Amino acid sequence: MSDDLVFRMGEYAAHFPTDRLYARNHMWAQSVGTERYRFGFAAYAVRLLQDVYFLDWEVPAGALLIARQEIGQIESQKAEASLYAPMAGTLTTLNTALLKDPSAVNVGAYDQGWLFEIAGRGEDLLTPEQYLEHLTAVWEV
Repeated sequence: MSDDLVFRMGEYAAHFPTDRLYARNHMWAQSVGTERYRFGFAAYAVRLLQDVYFLDWEVPAGALLIARQEIGQIESQKAEASLYAPMAGTLTTLNTALLKDPSAVNVGAYDQGWLFEIAGRGEDLLTPEQYLEHLTAVWEV
């Protein structure tokens, strides 16, 4: 965690690894090949959601997505919400293990708690520094 960026949410410190990109909808994106990204919830989203206990996908692997398209549902201790595609592309893989046990989102958001993979250009993804600026603006609102 020494290379992480940190965003203070009151007394809570949200850590963001600098080895990946981020989306405005509070997901991280890690390159897993040429124009293919694995996504999961950033620490900011995990902290706001708290204890995820239900996850469901509305689109199958292989689906062509547009940015901000609704792709699933999530329920947690703090919220029930729709999940939206962080970028346009082809949904190549879903982490189906999370359907049986979504608690990995809570305990391993940056590894086994990953959500899905999308093949696409990713031109709207943010650097860690840009994401930190985005968080600061969102937090102030």
